[in-house]
Amino acid sequence: MKKSVITALAVSLLGGALISATASADSYFRVTVTNLTKDITFTPAVVATTRKGDRFYMGGYAASSELETIAESGNGGPLAASLDAYDVAGLGFIGPGGSDYVEVATSGAYKSVTVASMLIPTNDTFFGLNGVAGPTGNKTISFTVPALDAGTELNDELCVSLPGPGCGEDPGPVSNNGEGYVYVSNGIRGVGDLDADMLDWNNPVARITITRFEMD
Repeated sequence: MKKSVITALAVSLLGGALISATASADSYFRVTVTNLTKDITFTPAVVATTRKGDRFYMGGYAASSELETIAESGNGGPLAASLDAYDVAGLGFIGPGGSDYVEVATSGAYKSVTVASMLIPTNDTFFGLNGVAGPTGNKTISFTVPALDAGTELNDELCVSLPGPGCGEDPGPVSNNGEGYVYVSNGIRGVGDLDADMLDWNNPVARITITRFEMD
């Protein structure tokens, strides 16, 4: 099995919360994330092997504090630490049209995949997979996923509350009276410092491909 390769910055954003695969692993998944947007960047994604049906969010319900942190600042450490996972790893930043992949081990009931990443520059927009069953055999499955709003921060689109290109330093989580529930993002509206003509998107925003391999 090829070991997961984590950039120094991704490790920082994940808070070092990595769980190493053990000798009991029976297979692994190669998880590839592709950015389908024109001008949005993805923060280093949390990628984990979890139990089937394990969820880190539910549409129409309030976001957890761990989801709030990754959706507002791109810091996936708290979410990675909160998951009931067999193996957790992180990707690097992925620019428009780019891809990155990582390999995570599976064992026993831990044969599903969870992925989470923030879209920048946005207030609290993310995408992900929610404990989706991985493929069987030496097969590949693929998903296209929409952008979701965590509902934890108002979408003021002002650089003072936005991390990412063109807005300077990461302000960290802002938590300023958002909508209160997770919903499908309505994109960039151009109401603050962001240019909607340049940055707005049509869903889906990402393609996530999972290939299963047996252990050598």
